[in-house]
Amino acid sequence: MASSANTKDIVAEIPTYIRVFSDGSVERPRQRPFAPPLLHDPLTGISSKDIVFSHNPTISARLYLPKLTDSLHKVPILVYFHGGRFFYESAFSQFYHDHFKTFVPQAHVIVVSVEYRRHPEHPLPVCYHDSWAALQWVASHSIKNPTNAEPWLIQHGDFNRVFIGGDRAGGNIVHNIALRAGTEDLPNHVKIVGAILSHPYFYSSYPVGSEPITRPEENDLLTVWNFVYPSAPGGIDNPMVNPLAPGAPCLAGLGCSKIIVCVAGKDFFEREGDQYLKKEQHTVSQEAPVNATAGDLKGVQHSADQLVSPSDKLNNENPTVELAAQKIDTHFLQPEIAPQ
Repeated sequence: MASSANTKDIVAEIPTYIRVFSDGSVERPRQRPFAPPLLHDPLTGISSKDIVFSHNPTISARLYLPKLTDSLHKVPILVYFHGGRFFYESAFSQFYHDHFKTFVPQAHVIVVSVEYRRHPEHPLPVCYHDSWAALQWVASHSIKNPTNAEPWLIQHGDFNRVFIGGDRAGGNIVHNIALRAGTEDLPNHVKIVGAILSHPYFYSSYPVGSEPITRPEENDLLTVWNFVYPSAPGGIDNPMVNPLAPGAPCLAGLGCSKIIVCVAGKDFFEREGDQYLKKEQHTVSQEAPVNATAGDLKGVQHSADQLVSPSDKLNNENPTVELAAQKIDTHFLQPEIAPQ
């Protein structure tokens, strides 16, 4: 029997995560509710607001400003890319808003949390282009009269201390943005000082270490990559998702001098993240002056629910938030001691 013209059929689906319908509409069952920004939060002292930094295409971000006692004080800038398998979650979600309400007071940085466009409305590699555009926009504030100027960046941003970071899919974006920064200049030659990859979304067609062999139809990570980037040359061994694949760009080309790779002991990205770090550390010792370090959360599951939980909003009990703030302070922000 022929279906009615008004029938709304599912044309693509990853159960419990996303459904794409024949009329072009999309459902994201795991998308968390959005949270409004708040100027002068009385509980944390931080301020947040939403801005549109590009109008063609339209790309937005949520900015966070720590509590400052000196109106002329300059603080580091962290450009952040959220996770969510490239097709759900948001810089505006309650999940990430709660995280940065905890993180920003501890790390004392300006955060630009990027709302890159997501699959399937905007298939990969659009998210990489949006994320690079966000970094360019931030760096443009180091010179006079930037386009779509943001006063918080002009008045309080330290462009000698610009960092990028992200979790899961966002960690994957961080790697690819750092590679691009190694071959393309940012405005006014602003440099990325450090990169934070939390549970980065890396995978490959071959098992790593003791990783079990699974059939393709049972492999969730392979299913996700084929869904978000079906035309990727090399499939799951495309260098964008497998940075250690044959022919992938050398990690010596990363456009930053310091890296933190944070993995959890029970995370399904743990083996790939660990191999990436080891390769980076080998590259450090052999080819490039990059300082790579690890943050290992033993016994912790995948980070989807480990950035911050509601009970951790205003304290230091969340291990990922505490580790990230501590690592940024000691590994990135403290002045380096000259060799004796």
